[in-house]
Amino acid sequence: MRIGCPKEIKNHEYRVGLTPESVRELTAHGHEVWVETGAGMGIGATDIDYQACGAKIQPDAKAVFDGCEMIVKVKEPQAVERAMLREGQVLYTYLHLAPDPEQTADLVRSGVTAIAYETVTGPGGSLPLLKPMSQVAGRMSIQAGATALEKAHGGRGVLLGGVPGVLPGRVMVIGGGVVGFNAAQMAVGLGADVTILDRDPEVLEKLGIYFESRAKTRFSNKANIEQMICEAELVIGAVLIPGAAAPKLVTRDMLKCMKPGAVLVDVAIDQGGCFETSRATTHADPTYVIDDVVHYCVANMPGAVARTSTYALNNVTLPHALRIAEMGWKAALRANPHLAEGLNVHAGKVTYKAVADELGYEYLPVAEAIA
Repeated sequence: MRIGCPKEIKNHEYRVGLTPESVRELTAHGHEVWVETGAGMGIGATDIDYQACGAKIQPDAKAVFDGCEMIVKVKEPQAVERAMLREGQVLYTYLHLAPDPEQTADLVRSGVTAIAYETVTGPGGSLPLLKPMSQVAGRMSIQAGATALEKAHGGRGVLLGGVPGVLPGRVMVIGGGVVGFNAAQMAVGLGADVTILDRDPEVLEKLGIYFESRAKTRFSNKANIEQMICEAELVIGAVLIPGAAAPKLVTRDMLKCMKPGAVLVDVAIDQGGCFETSRATTHADPTYVIDDVVHYCVANMPGAVARTSTYALNNVTLPHALRIAEMGWKAALRANPHLAEGLNVHAGKVTYKAVADELGYEYLPVAEAIA
């Protein structure tokens, strides 16, 4: 199969779909890999590095999209990229379609077969292709929140860890999954006063056992959120419903009781955000203020630490890319039901139920798409 890797063009996105090492794996299995010139510069990988691993360097994205059977990316295709997709082509990347009707409509019109990293499952309902970026985003959320709390960045002027004689900052983490756990780890490490909210008693038990007295846990309901948000200096939104839009757990009215200069970091912004006042921002202009509360809603947080993120992502995406290239997408999805969960759009139909329900499309079951 001929596999294409274009340069990412989303604002301040420095990751790349394939590392040189991944290219070497693909070419060693007899596949041809086309890489757009400069695609790896954000991770310190030159065209020469890719050529040494067997890639054929292409002058622009159009050459890659026009000439390749499968496109491997990181972020959802932007409008100019979606215009280059075609029927029969496989797109393998993060999509986050539920809060993005324009992208969904374009993918449906294109006829492309779109496989989303974020809905590929693992044993026990895990999301192994989302997990490494959730780990990165969770850890980065505390870094970003701590910076936003600085007075020079519009924040309250609070040091999360405090100092002897001064109380530490209070961190509220909504959601105890991968993002929330990693955020809590970082916040606890800084010495902050951390509370994690979740609705799953088993998750709360595991968090309590892991953190012991270093972090508190609390059941997530409206009353507890309303109470705790008034006390927090930093609130991390870490809620995920796979493939669907995130629930709005923090309303505009709740902001009225928050401390001036407190910070909200919405890690769920890729799925529409879990704060009512959230709107996607970029690394170029990451924050805005509503009701004296600083909002950080960057939709591609891991892009800022591109090298770490790219290598972590390739560790989990490459095996499936190889499987698709070796077997063809239909046979690969038939053979692996976890990979089949990643199919979101095929030949003008939406094949992921949460997306179809959210955006009003007729749902085509994956089993019918791959029959």
